Amino acid sequence: MDYQFSSGISSLRPSAIREILKNSGDSIPLSAGNPAPDAFPVSDVQRIANQVLEEEPILALQYGITEGYAPLINEITNIAHSRYGVGSDNDGVIVVSGAQQVMSLLSHVFVNNGDTIICEEPAFIGALNCFRAFGAKLVGVPVEGDGMNVDVLEEKLKSEKNVRFIYTIPNFQNPAGATMSLEKRKRVYELAKKYGVLVLEDNPYGDLRVSGEDLPAIKSFDTEGLVVYSGSFSKIIAPGIRIGFTVAPKEIIAKMTVAKQTQDVHTPMLTQLIVYRWLKEGNLDPHIEKIRGIYRRKLNLMCDTMDEYLTDYLTFLRPEGGLFVWAEMNEGIDMLSFVKNASANGVSVVPGNAFLTDGSAPCDYIRLNFSTPSDEDIVKGIKLLAQTAKEMR
Repeated sequence: MDYQFSSGISSLRPSAIREILKNSGDSIPLSAGNPAPDAFPVSDVQRIANQVLEEEPILALQYGITEGYAPLINEITNIAHSRYGVGSDNDGVIVVSGAQQVMSLLSHVFVNNGDTIICEEPAFIGALNCFRAFGAKLVGVPVEGDGMNVDVLEEKLKSEKNVRFIYTIPNFQNPAGATMSLEKRKRVYELAKKYGVLVLEDNPYGDLRVSGEDLPAIKSFDTEGLVVYSGSFSKIIAPGIRIGFTVAPKEIIAKMTVAKQTQDVHTPMLTQLIVYRWLKEGNLDPHIEKIRGIYRRKLNLMCDTMDEYLTDYLTFLRPEGGLFVWAEMNEGIDMLSFVKNASANGVSVVPGNAFLTDGSAPCDYIRLNFSTPSDEDIVKGIKLLAQTAKEMR
């Protein structure tokens, strides 16, 4: 049989990160992006899951409404407003199966084949592949130390046709680790208003701040119904529960709800009930403080070890939070050869071109993750990278 796949899926390649992890064997996984295992509230989830199945088994195992479990929506609405300054009387909330579904639903609702999505460059590979699957034209805007270059953003808004939305991760951006400044957040919103385009504000890492001061969400400036805010419990509780949410204008929420009905009908009720009860118990704030301590230790360990062993071979800026360090190879070291040789030496990192709108474009960066490996493996992995770079020199 000669299978004729859709143009959207035919243009996609397997995730470089997933392929690296699949083939990494016993390598130290500095290429991963999983939360730290000791950050999971395992005992809480076990206890609450037992309670739910004991007290509300039919509710947990039956179909639910597409928008999500109403008490959980109310809880998320309150948290979004009180913690992030997000949401107004004109906004609604939908519970989704992981925050990446927000990208899929918004694309489903707004993107026709050939329409343009303006993305940070580099950008989260999962978002790029999602947008590609809907036939979008991806246009990159360089990410600087304080967020995307807003002058280039305006140039792209002027020159590109059929721009449907701007995609940004303003806090501890994946992969660059950058945090968008307050000035740039305001400018992004003003440009969206000036050119009449939406902003998809993706904030999976915002609660993982380990230094510096919190900054207001772009959505908090939204008086025109231009910003779709995406949040997640994957990095706070656990990614396996697949609970995310979006706060967006009610008209957009209504269309996203219809789109979700064609994808998965609704987010699993069991995990919605677990998250709801966990939040109602008041676990959120103390747990965030706990996991910030874990990530502060691991981030500083990686960056301090890089300072000790890798300064002759690469350059990086220490992020204020998140899960990743974005490092540029110094002159004389080919990035792709370095990634391949590092893997042979027993440590895996992600090549930077995986995060570009054009994956074949040259790139001198690698992404390193500090949350997944143990402290011992962080140190060992950095030493192996230094050994690799020294051999290549």
